[in-house]
Amino acid sequence: MKKVNNKSILLVMMLLTVSLTVFSQEMPSSSTIENPDLFSGKKVFRTWSIGLNAGMLAPFAAAGGKNDFSKWVPQLGYGAYIKYQASHTIGIQLDVIRGTLKGNNDKLWDGAAPVGDLASFETNVNWTSSLSAVFTLGSINWSKLHTSIQPYVSIGGGGINFNPHTTSKTGVLVDTKPTGSLTEFYLPFGLGIRANLGKSVNLNIGYTMAYVDADNLDGYMKSPYLGDKFSYAHAGLEFALGNSRKPQLARHNAPAALAGKVKDRDNTLQSEIDALEQKRKSQNAEMEAMRAEMQRMKTDSDADGVSDYFDKCSNTPKAVQVDGAGCPLPVVLPAKDTTIIRNNYIVTDADRKIAEDTFANLEFDFGKASIRQRSFRYMDNLSGLLMQKGFRIKLSGHTDSKGSDEFNMKLSYNRANAVKDYLVLKGVDSNKVEAIGFGETQPLETNKTEKGRQANRRVAFILY
Repeated sequence: MKKVNNKSILLVMMLLTVSLTVFSQEMPSSSTIENPDLFSGKKVFRTWSIGLNAGMLAPFAAAGGKNDFSKWVPQLGYGAYIKYQASHTIGIQLDVIRGTLKGNNDKLWDGAAPVGDLASFETNVNWTSSLSAVFTLGSINWSKLHTSIQPYVSIGGGGINFNPHTTSKTGVLVDTKPTGSLTEFYLPFGLGIRANLGKSVNLNIGYTMAYVDADNLDGYMKSPYLGDKFSYAHAGLEFALGNSRKPQLARHNAPAALAGKVKDRDNTLQSEIDALEQKRKSQNAEMEAMRAEMQRMKTDSDADGVSDYFDKCSNTPKAVQVDGAGCPLPVVLPAKDTTIIRNNYIVTDADRKIAEDTFANLEFDFGKASIRQRSFRYMDNLSGLLMQKGFRIKLSGHTDSKGSDEFNMKLSYNRANAVKDYLVLKGVDSNKVEAIGFGETQPLETNKTEKGRQANRRVAFILY
């Protein structure tokens, strides 16, 4: 029998390490989250669990190897464990198992001699204690945020404490260790699946093959003294510890969480795109309505110089002079004794230059129809020309696109009419001056630039 002092010390050190890990674990916080964000750390998951199981203990391993007895007899075993899930795929698990191992030499093949010179054995496994790394391999359903089944494998090391008894072919029972018990080091290799029955309860079905670093587990030592082995097929329940609203780290599906976040973001972006598209359609409809309105304001069916939008007297005959509302001007008949002198002056370039200088230097107060004083001397030149030669003049006021349509239309008319009032005040015949307002409907240049808007703010004239 091998000495076990060093192995016992190793087992105690492993148990102390696990104990310190348990007590140093951060307690669950009061805040809970059922669907944690990615990269939020382990604090939003449950990482500790305990389990209970029962199953079959047998002195053989499915992977094969040497057996001291030809037939193994399955016996009841039971155990418990505590596990810490360090990441989505790796956990650390402390297992404890108890039970009985039995075997005999009743199974012979083709008249072959028995494997050994003993009839049977029975070993009481007082306890096994092992610390293993458990690797979660994946999930049956990767499309779910919380997976339902997780296959796993495990590998570790630990100690086994046992009392073996053998029976000879003559029926003599031998207690291999009459006093005390034996303790040996062993290596467990396991695999299994974990199925989730609820938020906090899992079904755990597994199979563990254990290789003992001694040839005395069955009470029989035979050269070349290879280590004995046993296996434990078990099923049981695992209970997750901590706040039940937090998901278990082992069953949380990080790829599905990432896919869910991407899908949520896609839905948000699609909603924003739909809203922008709806806004665009609404703005296009408004622009089309404005274009139709502008076209209606520019249409002059009777060609009297007043758009149909403002023309209160439609279908005015051609050559009939109209006022700003499109209605014919009253005809004043002279008295019978009035001598009518008709002017036959022709508008010359010099006459047109006086008018152009006047309107090029015509300025109004901002947003008003009052003429600034610096424009008076030009206005006086124009009034003198009109009185001297008897010309007629048609004034049309225009604005840029800033402000409402109603305001711009009123402002353009008021400015044109302010020029008329000034000329009449200086002695020009009011019947020879016509004032019309067109607002922003007849721009010369674009209203998108300051230079263009400045060109559009004007009072135009026709001298005849």
